[in-house]
Amino acid sequence: MDHFDADENHYMQQEDDWDRDLLLDPAWEKQQRKTFTAWCNSHLRKAGTQIENIEEDFRDGLKLMLLLEVISGERLAKPERGKMRVHKISNVNKALNFIASKGVKLVSIGAEEIVDGNAKMTLGMIWTIILRFAIQDISVEETSAKEGLLLWCQRKTAPYKNVNIQNFHISWKDGLGFCALIHRHRPELIDYGKLRKDDPMTNLNTAFDVAEKYLDIPKMLDAEDIISTLRPDEKAVMTYVSCYYHAFSGKQKAETAANRICKVLAVNQENEQLMEDYEKLASDLLEWIRRTIPWLENRVPENTMQSMQQKLEDFRDYRRLHKPPKVQEKCQLEISFNTLQTKLRLSNRPAFMPSEGKMVSDISNAWGSLEGAEKGYEEWLLNEIRRLERLDHLAEKFRQKAAIHEAWTEGKEEMLQQRDYETASLSEIKALLKKHEAFESDLAAHQDRVEQIAAIAQELNELDYYDSPSVNARCQKICDQWDALGAMTQKRSEALQRTEKLLETIDQLYLEFAKRAAPFNNWMEGAMEDLQDTFIVHTIEEIQGLSTAHEQFKATLPEADKERQAILGIHNEIAKIVQTYHVNMAGTNPYTTINPQEINTKWDKVRQLVPQRDQALIEEHARQQNNERLRRQFANQANVIGPWIQNKMEEIGRISIEMHGTLEDQLNHLRQYEKSIVNYKPKIDQLEGDHQLIQEALIFDNKHTNYTMEHIRVGWEQLLTTIARTINEIENQILTRDAKGISQEQMNEFRASFNHFDRDHSGTLGAEEFKACLISLGFDIGNDPQKRTGLMEAEDFKTCLISMGYNLGEAEFARIMSIVDPNRMGLVTFQAFIDFMSRETADTDTADQVMASFKVLAGDKNYILADELRRELPPDQAEYCIARMAPYTGPDGVPGALDYMSFSTALYGESDL
Repeated sequence: MDHFDADENHYMQQEDDWDRDLLLDPAWEKQQRKTFTAWCNSHLRKAGTQIENIEEDFRDGLKLMLLLEVISGERLAKPERGKMRVHKISNVNKALNFIASKGVKLVSIGAEEIVDGNAKMTLGMIWTIILRFAIQDISVEETSAKEGLLLWCQRKTAPYKNVNIQNFHISWKDGLGFCALIHRHRPELIDYGKLRKDDPMTNLNTAFDVAEKYLDIPKMLDAEDIISTLRPDEKAVMTYVSCYYHAFSGKQKAETAANRICKVLAVNQENEQLMEDYEKLASDLLEWIRRTIPWLENRVPENTMQSMQQKLEDFRDYRRLHKPPKVQEKCQLEISFNTLQTKLRLSNRPAFMPSEGKMVSDISNAWGSLEGAEKGYEEWLLNEIRRLERLDHLAEKFRQKAAIHEAWTEGKEEMLQQRDYETASLSEIKALLKKHEAFESDLAAHQDRVEQIAAIAQELNELDYYDSPSVNARCQKICDQWDALGAMTQKRSEALQRTEKLLETIDQLYLEFAKRAAPFNNWMEGAMEDLQDTFIVHTIEEIQGLSTAHEQFKATLPEADKERQAILGIHNEIAKIVQTYHVNMAGTNPYTTINPQEINTKWDKVRQLVPQRDQALIEEHARQQNNERLRRQFANQANVIGPWIQNKMEEIGRISIEMHGTLEDQLNHLRQYEKSIVNYKPKIDQLEGDHQLIQEALIFDNKHTNYTMEHIRVGWEQLLTTIARTINEIENQILTRDAKGISQEQMNEFRASFNHFDRDHSGTLGAEEFKACLISLGFDIGNDPQKRTGLMEAEDFKTCLISMGYNLGEAEFARIMSIVDPNRMGLVTFQAFIDFMSRETADTDTADQVMASFKVLAGDKNYILADELRRELPPDQAEYCIARMAPYTGPDGVPGALDYMSFSTALYGESDL
């Protein structure tokens, strides 16, 4: 206001003195009347009225007061409604006093002259009002009022030929100046290339018509008056040109406000898309884990080895084909989450909180459950294969022993039920008795086999053999038959003993033959059974033990052969006696069914099976040697790859906390490091091939190494995830540095402080470590969140704290922790630390700035309409705002009003969007 009083009053004083003389010119007076009348009506129409005669319609002061209220936006004193001269003078004085209250000095203008209809004074008063309310506030590059308006016109018309604005009179006579102003701001309204300097009438009328039709600027000048007047009236031209300034300057402010809103909305839309992508990827991964875990937890066993081998092959396909892409998705999910959080912090938005159950920690927990189920599933498969292998062996053994026993018992019941002793002679009775005694001996010898059959059946039941019902039925049948044989044997023995007193004939040689032949026959049957028995071994030591036992068996064959010769000698002696004494023997030994031919046949069979057993043991020994070679081959590679992976993990940890070169150098180093790691993949694949050979050979243990393929796989996956996560952290640091303008020296200082308090080199800080780190960088974490103490060296930290008496307030520190640790894990990563440090000094868009921009678009209203948004913003962003803005509920609202204030605060997380 002081500037206006000093310069503008002086200017206005000169203008008034000069114009009093010029108003004598009728042409100028005519121009001023038309221009000032149109200017006044452009404002009075907002109040629903207008004037026809400028010196007559303002005489009562009512419309003059109304005009001042409209253009100032303020309320004047209540006017007098009387029609007497004194009432009119009072109203005009109220208007003049209001003008004077705005710092305008009125010279020679009194209420009486206005009431009397003095045209000269009335025009001077209106010009004073125009100067104060339409021209004074124009400011361009530290110039204002008339000079500012002239400079604005010169700047806007500078690119146009034949336009040279130097004043507000003759520079506008050809009309090109008006057309240039319109074309500069609204080029679609005028085809400037078709205008000619020698056709001022067309130029002026074109400008006046376009301004009235499209810019809402009334016609304040006549083209004929301007052309016919040697020097157009300066006040009239300034008044009209000022309307152009206000029309176009408001448009420029609206464009600036729209651009700011577009920028903010574009950032918000991009972040929302990233959030939707994260939610979808997290949902898909969790759904896959949810479907996979029940499959891995399914422990329903199969009945055959082939079925279990197929399950093992399905599991291998899962590890080779299905799981690796999901590992990559999990890694990409963590990277996307970190990148999104970084972008939100850089755009001053609140941290992204995924839907319930879709946090990174939730996905990690679900993945851990998957890993646990996977490990247990593989162990179960291998145990089931071992169990089925054992079951098949036992079942075959059961069938062999049962078949031998059933063959032995065949006909025994019929034999025991015979009543041949009733009609036999004494010798025959004694023979039957001795035969029965031999049978009892044979029956006792078979007791062990029956017990073995029952024991095998019991073991098959305990191991849940799938065909247990048929095994149990067969075993039960054998046991029932065995009990029946025992009862019938006892019954026949009692019958023979009753008749023993009557019959004394006995053939000792037959009896001796029977007694010795039966055990020997049983021994041969057992030997044949053992030689044909299948065996399962897993180590060289086990096969060597079987070979030793087989050699011991072969060492007993000479003694067995002697026994065979002795038994055959008994038979030969019987034959000799029969031949010598002509005894009627009916051709067979009455005491046993075993004959020399059967003994010789079984003996030949035993001798034939011995070399076959030798060959089987040799082949198994060779197979175990090959298994041992596979164990060593796998162990040699695993013992190299395992330490290599551990070493690379430690090296990545050191790289992530060391400060060698710029962030770009560290990023390039890590990418080269990642490339060298990926190039190591063929060795992992080769080890997988060796592991598959081991599993196909059914090798279940390896004493030459502590590493399993599971250990190597987990280590390799962790190595790939760690290098990808470390590269992402460096990329986010570069993004933060560039967006926040942080220098390399600042980044190094932040890293040095972080590393100093990262005692365990884990890459994270606990709450207390983070608090100490902030203070070492000069933060006073007291109860005043705005207080700063400057920077200080970390070595002086302890002394400085004691000497200055820092107050580590829990409230402020809790606020900072909520920023750097939104998930409340109790740990602060280096990336979160960098984001916080950069945020403390950064200047970003705020909710108040966006709110102010919306207010510009709304024309200073407290609400905005949908049509205004569609006019000022691009279609997609306008519809975005309309869909999310709440209805305006203020007392000054209109139908369809939208609340842009709550929408602006919601964009920055200060309320719900």
